[in-house]
Amino acid sequence: MITRSTYALTLDRITIIPATKPTPHSPPTTTTTPRDWSQIYSIYGLDTSTLLLSISLLLLSLLLTLLSLLLLLQHHPIVFSLSCLLSMFLFMAALNLCYSAGPLRWEMGQRVVGTVREWGSVRKVLDVGCGGRGMLLNAVALRLKKEGGVGRVVGVGGRKGEVVEVLRTAGVEGVQDYVTCREGDVRRLPFSDDYFDVVVSGTFLHRVGKVFGHKTPAAASAERVRVLGEVVRVLKPGGVGVVWDRMHVPEYVRKLRELRMEDVRVSERVTAYLVGSHIVSFRKPKGYGGMVAAAAVASEGEVRLDWRSHNNSNNNVINIC
Repeated sequence: MITRSTYALTLDRITIIPATKPTPHSPPTTTTTPRDWSQIYSIYGLDTSTLLLSISLLLLSLLLTLLSLLLLLQHHPIVFSLSCLLSMFLFMAALNLCYSAGPLRWEMGQRVVGTVREWGSVRKVLDVGCGGRGMLLNAVALRLKKEGGVGRVVGVGGRKGEVVEVLRTAGVEGVQDYVTCREGDVRRLPFSDDYFDVVVSGTFLHRVGKVFGHKTPAAASAERVRVLGEVVRVLKPGGVGVVWDRMHVPEYVRKLRELRMEDVRVSERVTAYLVGSHIVSFRKPKGYGGMVAAAAVASEGEVRLDWRSHNNSNNNVINIC
């Protein structure tokens, strides 16, 4: 479970430091009422890759179980024990994938939403990636609807088929009037500077590195940093950013501090999709207009921060009501 805490980043580890006092975007001690698993799966289902991988792991687990029984009959107790352990591991891995893509993603979405304490004054929200068929996007929209205000949330980053699914689930949740979703390159967000009150993202940034920076680890890191710089650029001074992601959290914390973000906080570790994940939250300082914020890759392994040159080249600007 995630408790209210922060982490101090060192070069070789992350050390936990209990929070001394709550901040405007610190994680809440309670969450909303848990939703029934069957309801989550009936609305959002499982994405194709997770479903196929889970089925494959379950089939391998079944085959190893049958092999273990044969080895036991042939009096190979050591190999039998090893086969049983491997079969159990594959079975638990399949369950973790299904759980992560459904109930855990829903719960983490609620925690991301709960990190922001000022929803009554929020008017514009961006979801970078809008993954999980819009689960986080809809969680934000449900909160905006509950507040009864005029807030809206836009999702960017999905492919055409994913966008259709996101809009479908928004209709099922009854928040279609609060949601907009479109395709787009998250490395060059089509929005003006200082536009959103809140920016969120759920297990998406690591995928950017895999897709666009797959040649080398340095290239993958540069692509992730580019997106993080875009998140900072479109966030209003005083606005809150919340990112839930896997594996690369220390990299995000370092970059956010280099970009001079305030109140950078990291949740405790939560196992998702077989690896560790964390929620990173931060606030963009007020009066941030003269600071650099968008990341542009100058060469492989090198990241140059240059906000103004990026803005001059970005003429495709989208506004939402």
